[in-house]
Amino acid sequence: MATHPDIRLSALYRYPVKGLSPEPLDKVEIATSGYFPGDRLYAIENGPSGFSAVAPRHQPKTKYLMLMRDEGLARLRTRYDDATATLTVEGDGESLAARLDTPEGRESLEALLRRFMPDSLRGEPKVLEAPPQYRFTDSPMGYVSLINRASVQMLEDELGVPVDPLRFRGNLLVDGLAPFAELDMLGQVIEAPSGLRLKVTKRTVRCAATNVDPATGQRDLDIPWTIDQRLGHRDLGVYMEVIAGGGLAVGDVLRVVG
Repeated sequence: MATHPDIRLSALYRYPVKGLSPEPLDKVEIATSGYFPGDRLYAIENGPSGFSAVAPRHQPKTKYLMLMRDEGLARLRTRYDDATATLTVEGDGESLAARLDTPEGRESLEALLRRFMPDSLRGEPKVLEAPPQYRFTDSPMGYVSLINRASVQMLEDELGVPVDPLRFRGNLLVDGLAPFAELDMLGQVIEAPSGLRLKVTKRTVRCAATNVDPATGQRDLDIPWTIDQRLGHRDLGVYMEVIAGGGLAVGDVLRVVG
């Protein structure tokens, strides 16, 4: 079996609303068989999606507002407060604090989006909240996502320009692996000092969302094409499932144990 060096956790991020801003975290507690806390709790339906909170089934991301097609979302800066379910939105002349656990708060966010990006809408925007044991991840296996910073560095070297790791919208950013070594870790288990164990379950196929600069909202690179030309696939990063719960903190050294 291939061996891997120790992996250092360099950053943690969550994305409370699908398609909107990342939020950095210092530490997090993840439950066994759970999702990354506070991640993809909400999505914004772009016209009727067929999503049912009573019987939730995974829907393709094209049913929602998302960066792959709606790059203007990156010009909005958002923060989410768990205690009050309040989303704060700033940018492009917009300013809003909306309680997403109330009809009035959701309607105020929907009204902002109608003003902000009318040309992107296929119907009425609608804020959807994930029921328990469901999240609006791109993949039905998208419990926790990992981005290998060395893979991003290889893309920088290939393109000759900076590539922000936040283009890939992962939960864990790690150092210590060789470029794209994460893709060869399917079935292996990563363990944190707390005893948390994550099993690598799926390679992440990159889409046109990665072409959007998360700081400017400009579609300025072709990341999937670049990976394909260099490596013959369009994958960067992996999804993992939580097989033993525990804590994670920036700076943790993670081990591949199986």
